Parts: sequence; structure tokens; C-alpha cells
Amino acid sequence: MVYAADFALPGMLHGKVLRSPLPHARIRRLDVAAARAMAGVRGIVTAADVPAVRYGTAVRDTPVFATDRVLFQGQAVAAVAATTPEIAEAACRAIALELDPLPAVFDAEAALAPDAPLLHPDWASYAALPVLAREGNIAARARMRHGDVEAAFASAHRIYEHRFATPLQHPGYTEPRAAVAAWEGDGRLTVWCNTQLPFDMQAVLAEILDIPSGRVRVVVPGIGGGFGGKLRVGVEHYAALLARRTGRPVKVMTTTEEELTAAYPRQATTITLRTAVDREGRLLARQGRVLLECGAFANSGPGSAAICMQILVGPYRTPALDLESLAVYTNRVAAGSFRAPAGPMANFAVESQMDIIAEDLGMDPLDLRLRNVVREGDLGPAGEALAGVSVAECLERAAEAIGWRERRPAPNRGKGLACSWWMTTGGSSGVFVRLAPDGTATLVSGAVEIGTGALTGAAQVLAEELGLELEDVRVAGADTRDAPFDYGAQGSRTAFSVGNAARVAAAELRRQLCALAARRTGLPQEAFRLERRAVVGGGHRIPIADLARESQLSGGGLIAHGTYINPAPPYDPTRVENHPLPVFNAPSFHAHAVDLSVDPGTGEVTIHDYVVAQDVGFAINPTWIEGQIEGGVAQGIGEALSEEIVYREGRVLNANLTDYKMPTAQDVPRVRSILVECPSAAGPYGAKGVGEPPCIEPPAAIANAIAAATGRRVFSLPMTAEKIVLGEGG
Repeated sequence: MVYAADFALPGMLHGKVLRSPLPHARIRRLDVAAARAMAGVRGIVTAADVPAVRYGTAVRDTPVFATDRVLFQGQAVAAVAATTPEIAEAACRAIALELDPLPAVFDAEAALAPDAPLLHPDWASYAALPVLAREGNIAARARMRHGDVEAAFASAHRIYEHRFATPLQHPGYTEPRAAVAAWEGDGRLTVWCNTQLPFDMQAVLAEILDIPSGRVRVVVPGIGGGFGGKLRVGVEHYAALLARRTGRPVKVMTTTEEELTAAYPRQATTITLRTAVDREGRLLARQGRVLLECGAFANSGPGSAAICMQILVGPYRTPALDLESLAVYTNRVAAGSFRAPAGPMANFAVESQMDIIAEDLGMDPLDLRLRNVVREGDLGPAGEALAGVSVAECLERAAEAIGWRERRPAPNRGKGLACSWWMTTGGSSGVFVRLAPDGTATLVSGAVEIGTGALTGAAQVLAEELGLELEDVRVAGADTRDAPFDYGAQGSRTAFSVGNAARVAAAELRRQLCALAARRTGLPQEAFRLERRAVVGGGHRIPIADLARESQLSGGGLIAHGTYINPAPPYDPTRVENHPLPVFNAPSFHAHAVDLSVDPGTGEVTIHDYVVAQDVGFAINPTWIEGQIEGGVAQGIGEALSEEIVYREGRVLNANLTDYKMPTAQDVPRVRSILVECPSAAGPYGAKGVGEPPCIEPPAAIANAIAAATGRRVFSLPMTAEKIVLGEGG
């Protein structure tokens, strides 16, 4: 397979981006004359060379290049195309960039201070989603409320209040962001890139370049991992602008340093959580405040901050709620939608506190959870009726597998539990399916395969519906010129939505095939079914290949179009304010359990056993589901114990893979997966989204196990050996 990072065209130039070394500064001078004069340099672009357009996910606040000010270390100031990467790098160094430092804010609390410098003084003029409430350095504020919170706290047996903090975490994909752009003579642009959202990329590039979207073609070769870090425009616009300036194809690919200073990491959060319970440990009320750092630009911060509130409620019955989320601008890198955005951060807070409550009340943490979890038909936080609820089963099966009743089997050894819930993101999916004269099928989708096996799952659904074998189905690569629209590889939706669209297309193909069989035999269409590569009925067995050949000769062939969109369930709008994602589609439930030990002298954590019980609705492909679970747990272990983009005064200190410590194969234990099947009414054969949930619970489960092993609790991620040994207040 050719990956985007490997893709090349004849005569291709190489692009590099000049980025700001300071977190907040005024541009006093930007002079590219010396760089332009260098041998091998073919073109340079700055803000002066591009339309004055701002783009963005929820708020259109992001310029292509910095204009008068830079807002974070790593913001693009100029881009160079040259005959070699080395010449392009040298040309970037030759550009005269003079900056005057400005006061900056590096955390959300500082950004909310009355005298804090405004990152976007013109924020009110930016286009944004109408639902967002904005002001000053707040890119979005949202709330979820119901019940009488004050009365619940007044009558409570105990009230618990804690503060939790989580840092920036890189998505950790193997392949860096890469794009090759080429313009045709008629003014059409083709970009080959590793985006997860080809149609969104098409629209954003058209907006930036000020051309109709139909003149932009996005082709996705193989992708070496995404995890949400490749949802938004990264280097594609720089490649396109440089290619237009030079008249030649241009490739731009990020370095490791750029990935750790100017990619789309998981947002940092500070979460305050206050919970009231009765004498039996039943939840009475929960108050909470989420401060989520967007960084210099909003990106997906408004949505992620709001989703934190659903995760803070958790899969628990909570009679009264008052939760607030703020997505806040700071002078750090613009963060993004890393796998299950908001999930691990909020779950770390709520599930850590659930264990604290259990310990204080003298209860078993499993029993406390089972006393409070939602059941079938209960209402979710937005007032939606919950169906396909399996959290109690997941908890019980994970606990049994880990040997829960012996929670502290040895000194400095302990076990921890955590549970949560997650959505299956909606959005439209369309497919074309064509039957070839040899009886094989081609599935054409605008979705991309990012290593999850989701499109393999969609192909399995199609094969099942058409009576074919999986090897009879070919999935065409994503190309916005040739494929129908797909909302994108995000939010655990691909197998769910593309699989459903494939079922719709297959139903039409069945109708066509049965009509051909009826015409040939004189029997009614209803007499036929598809099985084992044939149309069967009334004593007849006609190979699908025969009918496909017949149709090609007499009727143009067998082709069908299928579309699907999963509508959001009804909810109570009085419970939510300014929330862009107020209700979870086709939610899944899950529980993690871990057995670990802690070296009392060094604080080193050794994980002995890890169990995941995850409700997948229906396991279309158990093998790739287990692979998703194992990968998600690995990422969660990194977030729990070691991963953090470390900043000092707005500058990244560990912009390399030596000092940014992702887990290796030696650090990840064997993960045991228990696939629970509680069907969704909407998914294909009852399937639910599976890709994102596995990374949600590891930080909380590990935190609870560390507390069980040591008697000490860590309230911030990562839970390094130093924090474990020295202790940390909450």
C-alpha cells in the first residue's frame, strides 16, 4: 500500500513551513527576499499572498498564516517550495522574521482573569455555530441542568468535592500529516493526503483558495493512523498554495517537532466536581465545571468541552445536575478531536471520585456503581430514553474476570474499576454498489480506512446482504470526485453508518436480481432469495454472475445507491443550554478492570492484567474489534502514566519522541476483551460504534488501582512515578 507520506509525483517540489518560535508576539518584520533569491527555491507564500479568510470547525477563527500577530509557538508564518526538502528548510531559516513579544496566557484559568490579554479581540465578528455562547477568551460556554440541586445538597449525607487536571496528549499516529497538491491547466486542484474527512477537506480547501468546491478533488491513499488528529486541515492548504504559486506539484509533510508543537493534540482540562450522596451511597446531585483549553483557535474545543458534561454524568442515575463547560482560548497549540474527545479526561474525574466516595462510605466500589448505574428505559442527562443499556453486565463481567473480590492480593498491589458510556456519531453516509459480470461487488464509499477495519465490516455487511463471500467484495478508495458523500472516519461511526448505507443499496440490488430471475422463470419476485452467490427460489438456482452479465448486455448493468443517516433521539431541550451535541446517538456502555502493582521505592507501575468488557451491540468482526480495544487501551495507558506535551512559558520542552514518552510493546500488557452484545435498534444487525470507547476508561481504572495498591491518589495526569511516590493533593 502507498501511504500519503510515500506518495510522489514527477517534477514534485518540497514544501516547508516557517513557524513562530514565540507563543504570542507582534510581527514587526517579515522579509522573504533573501530566501526567494536562494538557488533551488521556486516559490514562497505568506499572508499577503492568500485571501483574508478564516476557517474553523465551530468558530471560523483560524487564518492560513499569521498576519499581524502570532498566537502560539508553531503557528505558520510563511511556506517555501524548493527542489529539495533541505533547500526548503534552509530557505525558511533565511526568512527574516522579527517579533515583539506580547503578554500571553498559558492555561484556561489565567485566560479567564479580568485583565487577561484577549487572543481574539475581534471574536464577535467571527462566524460561528449559532448555538455557541461566546465572550472574550471563552470560545464556547454550555450547561446541562435538571432537578433541584440546592435541595439535594442540603439533604445529603455526604458531599464530595475534588479537582482534576489532564494535559495535552498527541494522537500518536505512526505516519505524520502529509499532502501532495497539483493543479491542472483548467484550474482544477487535486490533493492526495491522509485526511480522515475528505469531503470536509474539499470544502475547507475551496474556501481557503476561493474556488468552487467542485474544482477541488481530494484523494486519500493509505493512512498510517489518524485517531482524530487528521480530521482537520493540517498541511494540505500549504501544499495547494505552493503548487499554485510554482505551477508544479508540491509535497508538504510534518516533522516530529512540528507534530508535537503544531498538530492537534487532546485538549488539556481542569475539572471541578462536587457530588452529593445519601447514607446508602445513592447519588443525589452533581455539580461540575469543566475548563477545556482550545489553544489559540477553537477547532473542536466547543464540542469536546460540552461532551465532557455527558461523561461527568456517566452511566449513572443522577436526580439533580448542574454542569458547566467552558472552551477557552490560550497561547498554546490549537487542540483537536483525539479519539473519544473529552472522554478520558471527564471519566478520570468522575470515576476517581466514585472510588473516593466508596472508600469514605466503607462500600465496595463495584457495589457503589451497581447501585447507581442506569437501567433500560432510564433517562439520560438530556432527558433522552436510554435503550440497549448494558453497563451493569459490563461491570459484573469485567470484575469477575479480574478477580475483583480480592482487590488487594498482595502488598503494593491493587485492582481498579471504571465504567463509562459513549456515542455512535451520526452524519450522512452514501455508497454506490456495482455488481460485475463475474458476480463480484464493488463498494464505493467516501469513507476512509484508518486502520480500524471499519470498511471491512461494511464489506462484510454487504456480502451478507447479497449472499456473497467477503472475498467477492472490493472496497474502492476514497476520492471526492468519484465517491458519494460520507461524513468521515470519526466518532466510531464508519462501520455503523456505511454498513447501514450498504444494506440500503443491497436491498435495491436484491430487488433488481429477483426481478431478473422472475423474468427468466415466470415466478413472482417474492419467490426468490439470495444465498451462496446465487438467486434461489422455486426450484431454481441462478448464479448472480449470470444475471449480472445478462443485465450488463441488456440493461446497463446492476448498480445501486444507498444512503443512511442516524437521527438523534428525542431529548428535553430545557435540560441543555448552548450544547452543540446534546444527546448521544446509539450509545454504547463499557467497563475496564486492571490489576497492577506499584514499587514503593520508585513509584514504577507494573500492570499484570487488563480486562475490557465492552458492549459492541453486535460483533460484525470480533478480531478487528479486539484489535481496536487493545489499541485504545495502549493509548489510555500512555495518557495515564507517561504522555504529556510539556510546556514552559508557552514553549514545548519535549518536541521529540525520546522525551515524549508513548508506550511501546514492552509497556502494554495483554488485554483481555469481553464482547458484550446488547443490540442497538439502529446499527446494522444491532452493531454499535466500537473504535473510540477503549481509550476512555484506562486513566481512571489505573488511578483507582494505584490508590488501592498504595493508599495514595493522584489527581492529575499523567500519574508519573514521582507523583505516586511524593503524593499529590486534590
